Amino acid sequence: MSLIIMVIEFASIKNSGADLTRILLTHKTGKMKNLTKVSIALWMVIVTFIYACGGSDKPTSTQEQTEAPAEQATVTDTKAKSNSKGVGRFTSVEIGPIDHDLAAKGEAVFTSKCAACHKTTADKVVGPGLKNITNIREPEWIMNMITNPEEMTKKDPVAKALFEEHLVQMTFQNVSDDEARQILEFLRKNDSQ
Repeated sequence: MSLIIMVIEFASIKNSGADLTRILLTHKTGKMKNLTKVSIALWMVIVTFIYACGGSDKPTSTQEQTEAPAEQATVTDTKAKSNSKGVGRFTSVEIGPIDHDLAAKGEAVFTSKCAACHKTTADKVVGPGLKNITNIREPEWIMNMITNPEEMTKKDPVAKALFEEHLVQMTFQNVSDDEARQILEFLRKNDSQ
């Protein structure tokens, strides 16, 4: 405490030409000059410290600016139609009338690699049910989700929302590009029934 008082006194009389040696000698001999002046200076330091540490509840303009975008964050509806093509190597997938041979191959791949976590109905197992998926997602998005699930859940807004909703990371099943296209055709056939 004595050190604080000495520092404050030094700071308060520094402008009057006093030097540090005189202050130290004054305190060493036990002479306390201007005790009221020191008390006022100490009080001002405490008030300044409290104010500098955020003693005010009023937000600063910087706080208001950083908090505003959080209030404007949008929530992605996972059941709504999205035009996103997702993140991955599929940027353009051409589809025509349902190819039943391709769909049959897709059903076999789906059964061996996907059915443990997904049903072709609207019912959830581990992941969401896939009924109507081809009506609300682009073909590219579906194939990117099948072949690139981890990156999709990090970068694609719909995939992120699905991850937050189901709390399970879709696993990479080592599905080839051809198999992904077959699964897409199987899901298209499923949604047409």
